[in-house]
Amino acid sequence: MNIAYFLTPKNSVSYLYDDFTFRQGLEKMRRHGYSAIPVIARDGTYIGTVSEGDFLWRLLDAEDAQDGVFTKKTAEKLFVQDLLRDNTYTAVPITASIEHLLSLALNQNFIPVVDDLGKFIGIVTRKDILSRLSQSAEFAVGPQLQRIV
Repeated sequence: MNIAYFLTPKNSVSYLYDDFTFRQGLEKMRRHGYSAIPVIARDGTYIGTVSEGDFLWRLLDAEDAQDGVFTKKTAEKLFVQDLLRDNTYTAVPITASIEHLLSLALNQNFIPVVDDLGKFIGIVTRKDILSRLSQSAEFAVGPQLQRIV
């Protein structure tokens, strides 16, 4: 089985550009209801993944640094690239093994997928993996269970 079988392509995935402002990034995450979202450069290179927690921690850090005041003006001076911390969402190449994909899916609700040049081409969600594997298991096990019953 190939990773492409599970892939949700880039044109069907929401993502942020690294030069989006704090406000733009937060608004897009809110609009789509995501808790984490891929971040890419304008040339398509995968940069990392930013989460709600990254926004929250940066907000708290900014408030501490500015005596508890975080304004819309502050939100326009911070950029998504400034929010990225240690990337906990490891990307995989399209040629990665299914075993590698499954090991990452244990700890990530989606896995960013890149091409040979590191360009973001889409994601594989944990839900899609489990759904497709369960369909395969039902198909493979179905006739055997019918014989037992």
